[in-house]
Amino acid sequence: MTVTLLRAALFLAGLVFMIIGGSFLFDPAAMGGSFGLVPRGAQGMSSLRGDFFAYFVVAGACLIVGAWKRRGDALLVAGAIFGLTFLARAYSLITDGFYVNWVMPMGVEAVTVILILVASRILPSGAFAERGD
Repeated sequence: MTVTLLRAALFLAGLVFMIIGGSFLFDPAAMGGSFGLVPRGAQGMSSLRGDFFAYFVVAGACLIVGAWKRRGDALLVAGAIFGLTFLARAYSLITDGFYVNWVMPMGVEAVTVILILVASRILPSGAFAERGD
């Protein structure tokens, strides 16, 4: 039961992140604005579209694959992405200062990393794990 709930939470989180990534692909200006970013010209739109689309889709896909295939090792890719993002945000708070609603993105990243670390310990990982695929 616990493993099923954990896998469902990972799958749903992955789906949400993939939807966010898709939103950056199709409407980068609006999504960028919700992240405090304003694109300047075609280069800015291309950067938002390419970088954020890739970031969220890769992280989301790793969560979905890890949950669906019971692959703890696939989850670690998303864990690295969100963990590094959390650390970079913490560094930014120290060097740039606090801003309104800073807790929300860091909270999402922290909860996601914790969920991933727990799941990566419970779900099988790597070539040594037996799978019934």
